[in-house]
Amino acid sequence: MVMGQLENLLTEQGFCKVPSNLPEFTFYFRRESAYVNVLHVIDYKPEFYLTEDQYVHIKEKILEFFREKGYHEVHILSLLIGSDIGKMKQLCGDDSFCWLIDSGKNRLMIYENQAADFYGMRGILENFLDHIQKISSAEQQGAHGPENIGHTDFKKNVFDSHWANILLVAVNVFLFLLCTFIGEPLYHAGDFSVMDLIQSGEWYRIFTSMFLHVNIAHLVSNMLILYYIGNVVEKRIGHFPYLLLYFLAGSVGNIFSAGYELLTNRYVSSIGASGAVFGVEGALLMLALIYRGKFAEVTAGRIAFSIVFSLYCGFTSSNVDNAAHVGGLLMGFLTAGIIWLVTPEKKKEQKGRG
Repeated sequence: MVMGQLENLLTEQGFCKVPSNLPEFTFYFRRESAYVNVLHVIDYKPEFYLTEDQYVHIKEKILEFFREKGYHEVHILSLLIGSDIGKMKQLCGDDSFCWLIDSGKNRLMIYENQAADFYGMRGILENFLDHIQKISSAEQQGAHGPENIGHTDFKKNVFDSHWANILLVAVNVFLFLLCTFIGEPLYHAGDFSVMDLIQSGEWYRIFTSMFLHVNIAHLVSNMLILYYIGNVVEKRIGHFPYLLLYFLAGSVGNIFSAGYELLTNRYVSSIGASGAVFGVEGALLMLALIYRGKFAEVTAGRIAFSIVFSLYCGFTSSNVDNAAHVGGLLMGFLTAGIIWLVTPEKKKEQKGRG
């Protein structure tokens, strides 16, 4: 079932199929501006036999094929599809660009010595396999009614992948509802101004202010951006690094705001998650640049345009803390780069592409 639908998926993603004389081997390629990405798909059936040397030789032939066509930079990812995980893992050997797909469980398997992503393909394949698994569950449990099929598993998968971002959104919404009922006391206790830091030493306001919102429009605009962009960033860098990024971006945004107040002698109180949200957008831009200008099917140019447009809207509006936006954006961008550099899997991935 996986092999039958994989070709449609890759075609939708812009890959072209190269026919092979051997039915077990197929490879797909997609041209980029200065390089070509290749997916080498092996249908590892129970009776199939391939040695490690033969596997390496095939990848070398694919590389040679594209270099003869003038592509000097060729990136190849092997996809082994089958049920014998042990043999497939052994065949991969030390190849960091070799992933396994368990055809029995419709699950993508990526081990520690393997690249954590390949130009956004990890998320695409995981979503594809989740969809196939739901169809399979529906066929097996059709008698129980479609409304309950895979519902628990779906919620579990979403929460496992994005629990940190879901938690941040939930806290923001909960505190807004609490402020709606309690009123001004919570805003007075948690808003941010440099005078609160200098005169009262209330440093906690750097953190509390990023969870408060002035009205429902303010909340919804921030939370929509945070939910959709944050899910992508969290899935790529991990739960706890994502939480660290959020708090650092929000905090540095408030520090920039404090510096602006001191420079201009304009002292105001501010609230909102905008600095942290801009930090998440900055992180997405950094990831897109790291992955050669494209990440999660979004180009760096589009992300940059969205950020510039958001900043423009802020600078042309009144009562907007633009200093917090700029500070959060810069911190998120920088933090994502540092997280990528210090994560061992990223270093392996970079080495494999070099």
